[in-house]
Amino acid sequence: MKPESRARDPVLARNRSASHEYSIVERFEAGIELAGTEVKSLRAGRVQLRDGYVRIENGEAWLLGVSIALYEQGNRFNPDPGRRRKLLLHRREIEYLDSTVHTAGLTIVPLRMYLERNRVKVEIALVRGKKLWDKRQDLARRDAQREMERSVARHIRGG
Repeated sequence: MKPESRARDPVLARNRSASHEYSIVERFEAGIELAGTEVKSLRAGRVQLRDGYVRIENGEAWLLGVSIALYEQGNRFNPDPGRRRKLLLHRREIEYLDSTVHTAGLTIVPLRMYLERNRVKVEIALVRGKKLWDKRQDLARRDAQREMERSVARHIRGG
């Protein structure tokens, strides 16, 4: 994405593979604890959410597996790109997520990072892994929808 269009778009990163790999059960918004150079790197779009997941430990939510690239002008103040980052959620949300993960066998993954009033937020979701046949059904449904739209467009054009 071009830098000038990124200024208007509050979304910093998306986890595109999440909707393909998982069925999304429930979504949550969380704040995230970041260092100053990480925010600058995020604004430049240098983040990777694909392998990210959330783990609840000692009543705190931690974002793991997300890589925020080093900021070039950050010198020695750059933190480790793959470090654990604390998510800021209400205690009841954390307790709910923890109990749901343990009882229902779900996973928590990040879906996107975005800016809201100059604060970095993470949209996380409780997800259930899809089986191969679920993925095939989704692909078939998407292809059928695309073909239907093409035929309607062709009909409207008169061809």
